[in-house]
Amino acid sequence: MKQLGIKKLYYSISEVSKITDLEQYVLRYWESEFEHLQPAKNRAGNRIYTNKDIKLILYIKKLLREERYTIEGAKQVLQSWNPDDEAGEQLELLEVKAAPSKIQDAQLREDVAEVKKFLEELLTKLD
Repeated sequence: MKQLGIKKLYYSISEVSKITDLEQYVLRYWESEFEHLQPAKNRAGNRIYTNKDIKLILYIKKLLREERYTIEGAKQVLQSWNPDDEAGEQLELLEVKAAPSKIQDAQLREDVAEVKKFLEELLTKLD
């Protein structure tokens, strides 16, 4: 299977939203419901998702949307969850489908905004 983009260590919530085809508010809500889903945050306080996080999100999506589990039922299933299960295969398929240029543009805008914020804070400290 051909990879269209560079595999990254961390993804922003907007990238994960595009990769998983889920709204950002759904990702944030699931974070409050599923203890396994706890993405780290960068210095700016933005969520940063790993490949393992994305695998978990895809698995939760499958449990809730395809297999029709309730949230409580999905929580019970997740007690024995292994990130190396079938959700990883779905992630690889989605990486090929995802539009790398849009994801890279979004990440670049986010990175520029973070640098801008840092520089503004630095300038206020110098004044």
